[in-house]
Amino acid sequence: MKRSTTQRAITLAGVLAVVATTVLPMQPVFGGGGGARRDVLRQEAQNRTDALDHATEAVDHSKQGHIAELVAHAEAALQHALNGGKDRPHVDEGIAHLKAAIEHGKAGHADVATKHAETAVMHLSQGR
Repeated sequence: MKRSTTQRAITLAGVLAVVATTVLPMQPVFGGGGGARRDVLRQEAQNRTDALDHATEAVDHSKQGHIAELVAHAEAALQHALNGGKDRPHVDEGIAHLKAAIEHGKAGHADVATKHAETAVMHLSQGR
């Protein structure tokens, strides 16, 4: 009896070893790949880049006299900047200036909105 139990245990261990090596994906045991945190940091960096791109577009449109486009791009930049990570002083300053650019743009104050958008670009470019 004891011998058949041992043989079954060895067979079961062999089957489990084969299943584990062929079915389960190869992954680092101790998180050597960085995992979810790396993905979050990468997404925050992409959001900061997108915020800068939209803020630059806002400035370009404002210089052409397209206030509606300034507001639209400033709003898009604001959303990206808000998702760009916390505890970044330059991004926070950029957010404040984007909000001011949106407010002044909606009020029809093109010159003031443009200045705020330009300042937002300056801060966002330093907050990367």
